[in-house]
Amino acid sequence: MSERLVVIGGDAAGMSAASQARRLRSPGELEIVAFERGHFSSYSACGIPYWVGGDVGSRDELIARSPEEHRARDIGLRTRTEVTEIDVERQRVRSRDLESGTEEWTGFDKLVIATGARPLRPPVPGIDAPGVHGVQNLEDGQALIDALSGAEGRRAVVVGAGYIGVEMAEALLNRGYEVTVLNRSERPMATLDPDMGRLVHEAMDGLGIRTVNSAAVTKVLTGPDGRVRAVATDEEEYPADVVVLGTGVEPETSLAREAGLPLGAYGGLLTDLGMRVRGHENVWAGGDCVEVLDLVSGRTRHVALGTHANKQGQVIGSNVGGDYATFPGMVGTAVSKVCDLEIARTGLREKEALEAGLRFVTVTVESTSRAGYYPGAAPMTVKMLAERRTGRLLGTQIVGREGAAKRVDVAAVALTAKMTVEAMTALDLGYAPPFSPVWDPVLVAARKATAAVRAAG
Repeated sequence: MSERLVVIGGDAAGMSAASQARRLRSPGELEIVAFERGHFSSYSACGIPYWVGGDVGSRDELIARSPEEHRARDIGLRTRTEVTEIDVERQRVRSRDLESGTEEWTGFDKLVIATGARPLRPPVPGIDAPGVHGVQNLEDGQALIDALSGAEGRRAVVVGAGYIGVEMAEALLNRGYEVTVLNRSERPMATLDPDMGRLVHEAMDGLGIRTVNSAAVTKVLTGPDGRVRAVATDEEEYPADVVVLGTGVEPETSLAREAGLPLGAYGGLLTDLGMRVRGHENVWAGGDCVEVLDLVSGRTRHVALGTHANKQGQVIGSNVGGDYATFPGMVGTAVSKVCDLEIARTGLREKEALEAGLRFVTVTVESTSRAGYYPGAAPMTVKMLAERRTGRLLGTQIVGREGAAKRVDVAAVALTAKMTVEAMTALDLGYAPPFSPVWDPVLVAARKATAAVRAAG
């Protein structure tokens, strides 16, 4: 008799899990039913800003595998169908067809929860007015593109200056809009330390993007037609023909909470290394709805990235399919850009290191992406944190031009391997004048961090 796997969520983690389970077990052994409330499956949400900005030509280029392709592989994907309840005790889920309103219960032997994250919306008057857009899914991206094409004016306000905020600022700038970014923090990119965030602010100003820091939105103002006309803070009103929200996300775990499943400090589901929900033998979870182990601090964190979601989905699918796999944790690596400015980080910021009770030293170095004499060499700033007693690398942040962001991968590997900054200085990295100085900027920072650790005793 075959088993039934039910998957809630049709994007990265959910469909990676379903696809991997199908590779391992035939339809006669395992029936797979997946629910997705949207129209699309297995798409790159990270690519939406580049589609909006015109770097990606069409929506379909962001779709890795369509619902029809999943069904052709014997995965029963039901789009426009929302799961409204999880009954863990009876091993079933209730779903609603969003087109017809029909509801039904579906039993499961194994359950995968991949409900993703939901965007944070400031709880202020007018936030739901026409002309205010989120960018969480492909439907959101299409709605924003349609709005930009039909807008009479060319003034855009982006609320939030994190990864999505700065990427959307670039997209709107590329569309010919006058862009203002309202940021409630003291610097853009709160995932960086303030001194590195200042570099991002200066670069954004140089690109023509007005960034207003310490600016909490208090109201979205509308015109006689009910559409957005401005965004207000305590100090000023900023005219807007379109508003884009880039205020971050939180785990979408309302179903899990109602089902009594264990949640962490950030509201994400808690799992073991095999991505099995703690205390529940036949329930797994992955993607933006979970918290995972930070290998540097030793604590759980919520990090919403497609890289983790796809890996976790593969792990879940392997375990559901009878194989064995683990997701040991992450170090918090992320890269982004705004126009030609590249931004990267991995490991801990100073604030996070302090919260973890770590004593550390910090160093910052200025270098270039290539040998200084080679044409096109661009400036780069690298900041590095190292544990004061042991010299263990704790984190790295990089802001620079072409060739800066992906250098953070060296530090990500070093963090995962728990290397000291002194050991990093001996890494045999590739060198040629078109690609790097003799001493790569990351290794220059490691040398300086080594000296700082020694000086600290």
